[in-house]
Amino acid sequence: MSRSALKAATLALGAALLLAGCGDKPAEEGGTPAVQTDDSVAAPVANETVAATEEQAPDGTLPEGTPLEERVATLGLLNKRNNLTQDVVLKPGEEKRIDDVLIRLKTCERRPPWDNEPEEGAFVQVFTTDDREDDNPDWTRVFSGWLFLNSPSLNVVEHPIYDVWIKDCAMTFPGEEEAANAAKASGSGA
Repeated sequence: MSRSALKAATLALGAALLLAGCGDKPAEEGGTPAVQTDDSVAAPVANETVAATEEQAPDGTLPEGTPLEERVATLGLLNKRNNLTQDVVLKPGEEKRIDDVLIRLKTCERRPPWDNEPEEGAFVQVFTTDDREDDNPDWTRVFSGWLFLNSPSLNVVEHPIYDVWIKDCAMTFPGEEEAANAAKASGSGA
């Protein structure tokens, strides 16, 4: 068996095992619902938080970063009908309506500057409506998930009219300002 065939067989087996674990019991009988209807973002367990932030700052501490309420995400919104693009600036928990689209930001995050693989992401929900003139329309959720700056193809907003992507997550880490100032000072003294 060739190496590529073995690799394909291993991937197929892994996918089959994952699908087998999904089960086929309906939600009423204790199974998993097919669609998540909860608009909240699951909070990580304390031990998971430490495990997820194993990367340490240069001084050996775990990075805490900017508090959630002080972070600011800049999202891009493209209207494919008229080819107009605009920036939408939101803090976690905020939402903004633009014509017949509503964008809600749950959170945004970026990896520390000393990380070898920089990445920024935002958990975004996108809703649309047919009632442009109504002040309180019926909204249809068309997207709910993470958008990544350096990996936009991981999770794509699939909508015939709108496209949404992350442009920036403004947050800082302890010691980041001092390192930037030191680099600037050493560069200007040459």
